[in-house]
Amino acid sequence: MTVLLQIHAGLLALLDLGGWVVGVILMLSVLAGAVVLFKLVQFHLAGVGRHAALEDALAVADAGHRARARSLAESAPSHLGPLLALALGSDASARDRLYTLAEARLARLEGGFRLLDAVAQIAPLLGLFGTVLGMIDAFRAMQEAGQNVDPSVLAGGIWVALMTTAAGLAVAMPVSAILSWLEARMAAERRMAETVIEGALVPLAAAPARAVDPREGTDSAAAVHV
Repeated sequence: MTVLLQIHAGLLALLDLGGWVVGVILMLSVLAGAVVLFKLVQFHLAGVGRHAALEDALAVADAGHRARARSLAESAPSHLGPLLALALGSDASARDRLYTLAEARLARLEGGFRLLDAVAQIAPLLGLFGTVLGMIDAFRAMQEAGQNVDPSVLAGGIWVALMTTAAGLAVAMPVSAILSWLEARMAAERRMAETVIEGALVPLAAAPARAVDPREGTDSAAAVHV
């Protein structure tokens, strides 16, 4: 309880020094934090990155056991499992439809990325805006003081102004890093979705055999004759 009171007092002091700009930055940080927590839970429930079961199902399909592979796909912990099961029961004519379904699944997981990107871009700009406003106030106070300018007062006004930039950067940098990590995870999911679709529609067991060069048969026959 004491820690919460200290945090509350610190936030109030920060708002008192930085003004409404810091208040907006803090609200953006809370919003971004909520989105990040939601995405982490969503990724966990969707089984993002859990590709081992999908790879096992594809290996079974390549061996020619499509029914067993479909069963493995349906029980896979990944959100791509149902897509693989559907692809295993389809032919090449369903390729476009499967890609559309995959993109719909991925788009749901990418929801909120634009908001995080907006926070990462707006927070430092708000901080810079607050700094400009603070510098304006500081130099206006210096002008009003005339010859009786107190350097300590001017310095205090400047560091308070710069604090808004620091607050904006403190929010933008971790949000940008987390967004890059989330986007990397989704890029891996998109590659896996393509692997799932193509691997199910064209398994290795169904790959066409290598054409035999007629000259090879002639050479073999000649060798036997000799």
